[in-house]
Amino acid sequence: MPADVPDLRASDEDREQAAAALAAHYGAGRLDQDELDERLRAAYAARTQSELRGLLVDLPELPAGELAERVERDERRRLLRRRVLQQSGGALTPFVICTLIWAATGGGFFWPVFVLIGVVAPLVKHGWALYGPAPDLDRVQAELDREAARHVREARRTRRRRPTA
Repeated sequence: MPADVPDLRASDEDREQAAAALAAHYGAGRLDQDELDERLRAAYAARTQSELRGLLVDLPELPAGELAERVERDERRRLLRRRVLQQSGGALTPFVICTLIWAATGGGFFWPVFVLIGVVAPLVKHGWALYGPAPDLDRVQAELDREAARHVREARRTRRRRPTA
């Protein structure tokens, strides 16, 4: 780079791509765990693109397809995680209502925990499928899509049952 051209600031996307490349090199055995951790900390703290390039300078170029595939998978995982959290967040409403009823009736055995189990179980199941040893993003997406389609069908049925004025 010529001396008169300023070093460009790194974006969050640039840092994520550098982190994905470092993870791919770790997976290929070029980095050990300590070196990966050190470089990842530096990547997320980097302010300029040259700092990010410096983290990868002693590593061979990754095939374009491998890095793009990893970035695409990470983005898809991020989107699916958001959908799982939205679904679980909506299911927390009945738990909160049941907890308020439990508190208003004087406590005793905390029976709303059974409602909470219904919220936590799918969250753990999808979390394992997204981040476990054998991630299955297609299965998580298919289950979320089926659940969304079920909600749409129920909403249509409810609208058809309502009398029109």
